[in-house]
Amino acid sequence: MEEPVSAPSEEAPAPPAPAAAAHLLAQLRADRRATSWVPAFERDWAKALEDSRHTYSLTPLHDVVRSWQLRVAGAPAVDAFIDSGRDESGFVDLDDVLGAGR
Repeated sequence: MEEPVSAPSEEAPAPPAPAAAAHLLAQLRADRRATSWVPAFERDWAKALEDSRHTYSLTPLHDVVRSWQLRVAGAPAVDAFIDSGRDESGFVDLDDVLGAGR
């Protein structure tokens, strides 16, 4: 008897806790970047909520929570880089390289 061949399973990340979005939003509101981050999170959340309604999947909502958790976790490293005084003014805008109509 031959055993069926199956593709290796890709382990999906565990979904965020049910209250993760509320906890994350509270963190964002308490952050010094709240004036820009809270509206951006709310836009991302609203789009993900609409996508979830159409697809009957919670994945878009989970993706928003995960991506914002990563942003919050990475913020201290970004702050440290900026505070180090490194001059990054000589960068090339991606639109200049790829063209505005990408």
